[in-house]
Parts: sequence; structure tokens; C-alpha cells
Amino acid sequence: MFEGLDMSKMGQMMEQLQSKAKDIEEQSKSITLTAKAGGGMVEVTANGVGEVIDITIDDTLLEDKESLQILLISAINDVNKMVEDNKKSQAMGMLGGLNPFGKI
Repeated sequence: MFEGLDMSKMGQMMEQLQSKAKDIEEQSKSITLTAKAGGGMVEVTANGVGEVIDITIDDTLLEDKESLQILLISAINDVNKMVEDNKKSQAMGMLGGLNPFGKI
């Protein structure tokens, strides 16, 4: 079952994974993802690590607290999903170049 698996290279492969993960996290800080709600009345922007870096609210919502809350929740949830999808995509890309079974 484990024929061709070179155990001596597992440590080296783990170091490569950790290094790539750190690189991806640093790169993620420069990625911006924006979600809109209410036809663009609310925009929430986050970086690739999930930190909210900007919120834009249309002035007409400032007098309608309930609608503002609903739209903020929607936009924040949407941008969080975008961040998670981006992380999954990056993880799959990172693992794509590694082959623990040597040459096949």
C-alpha cells in the first residue's frame, strides 16, 4: 500500500508545506475581497486572512437601523464565505505541487 513512499523525505515535505503556508498567509494579507448587500448600499471589504478592512454604508441607511443591521450581517457573512473559499483554493493550490509518493 505504501510502496514508493519515501519516508525520509516526509520531514522535508512538511517543512516545505509550513514554508508555503507562511508565504500564502503573507500574500493573503494583500488580497481584498468585497461583498455588497442591498444593491450596494452596504459594502464590506476584508483581506484574505479575514480581517475586515473597510465598511461603506449609504447615507440613506443611517436612519433605518433595522435595515442597516440586516444588510451589514448579510455583507459580513458573504465576505466571510469569500475569504473561506479563497483559503480553500489557496490550500488546494499549495498541495497540488507536492507528491508524497515520489515519481509515479
